[in-house]
Amino acid sequence: MKILLAAINAKFIHSNPAVYSLKAAAGLSGAQVEIGEYTINQNTDHILQDIYRKQPDVVAFSCYIWNRRMVEELIRELPEVLPGVRLWAGGPEATWDAEGFLEVCPEMSGIMRGEGEETFCRLVTYYIEGEGSLSGIRGLTYRGEDGRIHETGDAELPDLDRIPFLYRDPEAFENRIVYYESSRGCPFRCSYCLSSVERRVRFRSMELVKKELNIFLEARVPQVKFVDRTFNLDHGRTEELWRWIAEHDNGVTNFHFEIGADLLTDRELEIISRMRPGLIQLEIGVQSVNEDTIREIDRTMDLERLKAAVRAIRGFHNVHQHLDLIAGLPFEDLKSFRRSFDEVFALEPEQLQLGFLKVLKGSKMYEKASEYGIRRHREPPYEVFSTRWMSYGEILLLKGVEEMVEIYHNSHQFEQTLRELLKRYESPFDFFHELAVYYEDRGYHRINHSRMARYEILREFLKHQGWKELVFDQCMVYDLYAREHLKSRPAFAEDLSPYRGQLKAYEKIYGKQVHVEVFLCEDRPCYVLFDYGRRDPLTKEAH
Repeated sequence: MKILLAAINAKFIHSNPAVYSLKAAAGLSGAQVEIGEYTINQNTDHILQDIYRKQPDVVAFSCYIWNRRMVEELIRELPEVLPGVRLWAGGPEATWDAEGFLEVCPEMSGIMRGEGEETFCRLVTYYIEGEGSLSGIRGLTYRGEDGRIHETGDAELPDLDRIPFLYRDPEAFENRIVYYESSRGCPFRCSYCLSSVERRVRFRSMELVKKELNIFLEARVPQVKFVDRTFNLDHGRTEELWRWIAEHDNGVTNFHFEIGADLLTDRELEIISRMRPGLIQLEIGVQSVNEDTIREIDRTMDLERLKAAVRAIRGFHNVHQHLDLIAGLPFEDLKSFRRSFDEVFALEPEQLQLGFLKVLKGSKMYEKASEYGIRRHREPPYEVFSTRWMSYGEILLLKGVEEMVEIYHNSHQFEQTLRELLKRYESPFDFFHELAVYYEDRGYHRINHSRMARYEILREFLKHQGWKELVFDQCMVYDLYAREHLKSRPAFAEDLSPYRGQLKAYEKIYGKQVHVEVFLCEDRPCYVLFDYGRRDPLTKEAH
């Protein structure tokens, strides 16, 4: 008897901690429980073929909004090539629609609901050891022999210290993001989020956390991403762990935390201020600055404290900050969202993520969707089309803004150019909006452009605006060389012929691992050296 835990991830660099946790909890050899990881970019037939070659008796899928459709397709096809295979699913997208999932997929045996370690252990005992019955396993919604759907009670929440460490062999996760969980649950009740369903927060013991993080440090893992919903809930714990991470810094590993910036204390900020640049990065959900919106979605947030903390961290020049906004929330129209965008952009985050509301089954937002006039995709990921406050056309407008922000801000490839260009705008949102319209009008938004093409399109846009100043070309040349030692010189760069002698002199001094560029400053040449052996740990620009 072989059980396959199948995960279909969004990208190759992602790993799925859920299936590794289930296997570790079951404590069985790979011959009995095997893991198969795939991505949504793979051909479904290729995944089907791989599962067939493994010849499992039971396949259990880890199911999320990004892979639900592929999981359903595989569930329909697998019995055709593996007659008699038993099919299960777990994860949030299965848990909150368990009975509906089984009705849509009659090929399935059942759903494991909620935190699955204890449930999976008992399911393994049922299948591999042939003991017990499905009716005696808590946390299941299953199809009985009579064809009817049955549901057992909820499984007990596990003690986190009893869940085995997932990454006994860190080398197996080379070139992939490592996810780590030091707590489960969330005390907050944001109406769009499923994390608030389990409001009791449980922690893994600090002694165990430090021991496990040390394994990552010794293996010099590039990044460890904490999946705790709000890492800094317990201030004593946060201070202790951040101090420990700073003291055991290996100079390589980066730790990612999702935090409530308005919860940060002065002592926590002081600890952050002394960290190596790039040691940690922080993800901060702002979502909206509209007070009516924040109140309606049951979000707890002190906006002014949040802003003060973000600005303070920005001043340390050592932490990548990732700030989030959500479009499509109640009481947020286009004018309000523009204000939210501009206020968050003014905080100068290294990354500003513009996301779109996903109306998840089991959430309070799902229950109030009709009241808010929400229209959404019927299939996963259930993303919003429109609301009482925002039309579909306005959502599409924001999709264009999102793309421009990703290309021209979040990439950090246009730092100087954006800084100079935004001096012409009272509202950063207006710039990204106008650029998105320019892309769409010319059909550029349907094309995957090279990096140099993005610069050329921006130059076209500037000329279209009537702005032909030399400073924009100089900024673009600076941005290009700040990122890489170009093999071919951009056509809009300054002619270096008059400066050959001085440039050769610099080359003799500094060698060929640097680039010296000439810029005109009040009609006089200024020489700027780009050292590619030294880079900014946050933006990756050459010093």
